[in-house]
Amino acid sequence: MSALAPAPAPRGASESLRRFAGRGLVTQALCLVIGLLLWQLGGRGKLGINLAYSFVIGNCCWLLIEGAIHGLARWLDPQPTPRWPGVPALTLVVAFGAGAGYSLGASIVDHFTGIVSPSLFDSRAAGIVTLLAAVAATYFFRSRERLHVERAAAEAARALALEHQLKLLQSQLEPHMLFNTLANLRVLIGIDPPQAQAMLDRLIGFLRAALAASRSELHPLADEFARLADYLALMQVRMGPRLQVSLDLPDALRDCAVPPLLLQPLAENAIKHGLEPKVEGGRIGVRARRVGDDLELCVRDTGVGLSPAALALGSPAAEGAAESARAGSGPYGTAHVRTRLQALFGERARFELKPAGDAEGGTLALIVLPCPATGPRAA
Repeated sequence: MSALAPAPAPRGASESLRRFAGRGLVTQALCLVIGLLLWQLGGRGKLGINLAYSFVIGNCCWLLIEGAIHGLARWLDPQPTPRWPGVPALTLVVAFGAGAGYSLGASIVDHFTGIVSPSLFDSRAAGIVTLLAAVAATYFFRSRERLHVERAAAEAARALALEHQLKLLQSQLEPHMLFNTLANLRVLIGIDPPQAQAMLDRLIGFLRAALAASRSELHPLADEFARLADYLALMQVRMGPRLQVSLDLPDALRDCAVPPLLLQPLAENAIKHGLEPKVEGGRIGVRARRVGDDLELCVRDTGVGLSPAALALGSPAAEGAAESARAGSGPYGTAHVRTRLQALFGERARFELKPAGDAEGGTLALIVLPCPATGPRAA
């Protein structure tokens, strides 16, 4: 008593089977209701007989209509995701399926009960009940499929918007990092040409690896640490012994998937606004560890720390104000990191910026994002 609804966005055999089973369960429920109503109205006597006719006729109608719509949809729209036929064709299919389903189902039960059921031409009531049930079920499933199509279209639109948003953010990040590095290189050329040449060599190597990797949405954490090590090596050429670097990546976390260039803006902020203003420089440490099913990334510096006006952290707005008060780095610091995490992981990811809270001082940037123990696939 229902119609096949070709999935507009199939997700494999399991999804098709789940949707077919759902239509079947609704059909059985409708058959049960009709059988009980016929029994209450004194149809064929015993409850079991009424239920037998209702279930067998109902399932014959359902399967015939389902198969007819599936075949018609494939014939009219031979695509991987065929659409429903129009109302005129659907009306003919339902009328045919209801009539043929009643005749076939009634004949099957008659064979076992010895009862002779009236044909649709002899019993107006039987025809009306069968047709109304078939129309109601088909309309219900067609409405569900239209809703499914709209949801699939909305999901596709959201995915496209997310892709464009991430590309825009990434297109902002890469030139920002590059221009800052070139500005530092320009200054170094005037005061220390050999160091400038060494820094340029490092920059060329960094760009070869980083710009190619940054075109993917996610990549392994090992690659992220490798690109970060390249960037910090660039900074060490410029700052010399004033910059000490510590990177801690356990082998078990190397395959966790993270957005490219996620840590670099945090390291850049830590150096530019934490360590450079400090005469003796300091240390920047980047650490990864697992906390349950989450990946925790820490970027810690021993620089000048957050300003007093930036200590009231706890909300995105407060952290944005803290970053501006400390760094004036605009959207390329915490706001950039937060937006990318929100776009990719939603509420499953968290970002915090706070004082390090120990005798060394400095600032701690903390990122928490999902990385199940089985390890997500890296792009």
